[in-house]
Amino acid sequence: MKNLPRSVILFSVLFFFGACGGRYEAPAASMLKMSGAAMYNDTQFDYEEVSASATGGRSVHTMAADSSSPSLGELSVEQTRKLVKMADLSLRVENPEAMETPLTELMGKYDAWSSSTGIYENFRNYSIRVPSPLYDSMLTELSGLGKMLRRTENTEDVSLRYYDLESRLATKKELLRTYQGYLSKANNIDEIMTVESRIADLQQEIDWTGTQFRNLSNLVDYSTIHLEIVGPANASSYSEPTLREKLSGLFGSFGRVISSALVVLMGIIIYGIPAIIILILLFWILFGRIGLLKKLWFLVAGKK
Repeated sequence: MKNLPRSVILFSVLFFFGACGGRYEAPAASMLKMSGAAMYNDTQFDYEEVSASATGGRSVHTMAADSSSPSLGELSVEQTRKLVKMADLSLRVENPEAMETPLTELMGKYDAWSSSTGIYENFRNYSIRVPSPLYDSMLTELSGLGKMLRRTENTEDVSLRYYDLESRLATKKELLRTYQGYLSKANNIDEIMTVESRIADLQQEIDWTGTQFRNLSNLVDYSTIHLEIVGPANASSYSEPTLREKLSGLFGSFGRVISSALVVLMGIIIYGIPAIIILILLFWILFGRIGLLKKLWFLVAGKK
């Protein structure tokens, strides 16, 4: 140690104290920053605290991150599967028009209705909405109304989305009531405007989420059956015209020719004859015995 240069010993001492100072400087600075932030927040409304009180102790950001959307394998006992059912059914019958009465009776029996209907000469199609608990029974009875050409079914599990929308809607409504009650605690116009702006944003979110939830609930509560009713395959709308129909068409065509000729003749009488008279009169005045144009030409040419 005695043989070490003084510069090496001095450098080691400075390095040791510098490392210790760097170790404890950062916590001190961070504590100072936290104290300043706390002093600033004490002068403002704590909106996160309001949101947490409305959502059972969790902040809005936490609720957005882990909203109570159950996975398909973690539904609670109270949460049943939410299914959207849809079927496509095509039947062939002897007389599509005669199927309207039994189909109307069947829809009345199952409290169903047709959201859209298409009626053609040898074809019918319906989009039937039926309460989901009665979907299978009605589909079975519909299949027995004629010869089945096609039947397809589709079932979609929307439990995840359904309960997610339900949870979000309930949370936003509770938060809206909390903000509405918080208006009375505002101290100045800036705070009032801030809270009212947040209330307006929440109301728009509630309206949008509510619309999505109602549309999905409607699809869950009422299943859809697309029904096609087709007539016989050899049915044709063309029939050979009778003799009476042929004679009627012949005389009808002859009558149309005569009427067209009379219209042309009347046009000639009404418009053609007066036009011819006017042309003759103009020729007589300009080039005939009076000859105004001839006299004007001679006058310009210097002839008598």
